[in-house]
Amino acid sequence: ASLCLLIAGQAQADLQARFLEGAPKDRFVLTNTGDCALPAATVTLDLSTAPSGLIFDVTASGAGVEVFQPFDVVAGADALNGLPVVLDGDAVISLDLKGLAPDQSVSFTIDVDDTGGGREITVSDSEIAGASVTVTIGDVVAVGAFGATSQATVKLAACLS
Repeated sequence: ASLCLLIAGQAQADLQARFLEGAPKDRFVLTNTGDCALPAATVTLDLSTAPSGLIFDVTASGAGVEVFQPFDVVAGADALNGLPVVLDGDAVISLDLKGLAPDQSVSFTIDVDDTGGGREITVSDSEIAGASVTVTIGDVVAVGAFGATSQATVKLAACLS
């Protein structure tokens, strides 16, 4: 029983992803909410798993509607190993992280549209529900899903030190 308590009390390195609908730019915030540093990792946001048909609208022509916004890092650029290439109509973005200290964030703006027939330029909390966040650290893969509050938490391994 004491072993179970010890394991349950171990510090974790968790990643929280938040989606903030905005006009004219939507924002994603990736934060290390754990107690230890997150090592180098690839973080992939996959909107295709949301049932509302979400896409990134980054150019004036293409799959998106009305207003578009290209990918733009607004915080934590120093934690990235370069910028991803995002094409208009893509549903997946992968970020190559150098690592994140506890409470450190990477934030970027972009336009997200829905293609499911609703109000296409506005993505509500429930429309992003089901989109996934995958964190890959070497051979270890952990996945979380956005819920109705536009947040996803990826539970990662216990801290190593």
